[in-house]
Amino acid sequence: MYKYLTGIDSIDQRTGGLNPGTNILILAPAFSNGEQVATYLAKPRKGEYMIVLTTENQATDLLDFFKGNNFDTNYIGIIDAITRSSSGAPQDSHKVKYVGSPNDLTGMDIRFSQLTEDIMKGEFTEDLDQLFPTPIRYCILSLTSMLMFRKVDVIYQFLHIITSKLKKMGSIGVFLINSESFDQKTIAIVKQLMNMVVEIRSDDTGTSMRIQGMMGVSMNWQKFQVENGSVIFTS
Repeated sequence: MYKYLTGIDSIDQRTGGLNPGTNILILAPAFSNGEQVATYLAKPRKGEYMIVLTTENQATDLLDFFKGNNFDTNYIGIIDAITRSSSGAPQDSHKVKYVGSPNDLTGMDIRFSQLTEDIMKGEFTEDLDQLFPTPIRYCILSLTSMLMFRKVDVIYQFLHIITSKLKKMGSIGVFLINSESFDQKTIAIVKQLMNMVVEIRSDDTGTSMRIQGMMGVSMNWQKFQVENGSVIFTS
């Protein structure tokens, strides 16, 4: 079975990586490196692809971030749900697809299917050594904006469809949410679809994370920094 490495020793050394179909929820307050952790976990390793749905940052800004942090953008597809609502109507490209707003769940699903199909058919890149079935990491940055437009039960149904597709494809999902924006009931509903939860907190001593929910793997609060797109544990 193919395994997805995380770059976090407490996971990779014990399990060899994540099983296909694994879904990870990142719970992080604002300004706590939540986006960087999510993208790090979704970063495509050799032979892998990444599809990222962005609801808060424009595709151009994401691409700049990826290039500046040594992500191979040849293997990254982006669904941009913010640019058209803020600055006109850019046209889709081969690797960047646009939807009208974070409210357009149908458009997101269609663009996800388009990018996935191109990757699976070997039409996304000219990589002659592409693995089959092709390992794909899917990342939503973030669920926070989507939950501001739609009720949690609607987002739950959307996520249920997406996570079911990821399981069928042998892919993994990484989903970011601002832990301070919603009550515990809302977060508990989203957690139902997740296999693993990464919690992040910040205080005067720095930023820490802990991992819960994955069979055989747990990590108590541990301080970390993000350097050059990588998560570095400091204690």
